[in-house]
Amino acid sequence: MTIAHKDTEERLRQGFKQFNRFMLFLWRLGLGPWVNIWPDVGGRIMVITHTGRKTGLRRRTPVNYAITDGEIYCTVGFGSVSDWYRNIKAKPEVEVWLPDGWWTGVAEEVTDATTRIPLLRQVLINSGFAARAAGIDPVAMTNEELDAATRSYRLIHIRRPAARTGPGGPGDLAWVWPVATLILLPVVLFRRRR
Repeated sequence: MTIAHKDTEERLRQGFKQFNRFMLFLWRLGLGPWVNIWPDVGGRIMVITHTGRKTGLRRRTPVNYAITDGEIYCTVGFGSVSDWYRNIKAKPEVEVWLPDGWWTGVAEEVTDATTRIPLLRQVLINSGFAARAAGIDPVAMTNEELDAATRSYRLIHIRRPAARTGPGGPGDLAWVWPVATLILLPVVLFRRRR
């Protein structure tokens, strides 16, 4: 790997890290379904809650995903150096936040060469701009080209039980909306009267 390529990859990592903080904040505000409203541009984004391998603390990471035959798949775009990947390898029990609710599940890496590329292609197509930002065109690339371009990527399958953890998804900060309305509505009404 060249130095220029490493610099570009590091800039992408830092950019996605900032973007992920914003995405997580939107999910916590209860806007998860809205985050996924225009998947061709913004991608399909879910949140994986995992346990820190060193700290034991709960961590949350927004990732692109695809649901194929009822099964959830996501990718680790920066490969085995990603903290969340190392966390789920150490403790594969996870929780996923999807637009239709949140689920518990078990994360496992897909290593079967015959299924990896078609499933990875679907996740990358569902990533919206993210794959293109990394220089990958999952629609136009051949299987061989995609395999070469994503050699360091990891494909994760989340096995989930039949029952959800909860309806409607997470939103521990959703209380902000009614409070903001109660505060701002009188201000708006008072200004209109003046």
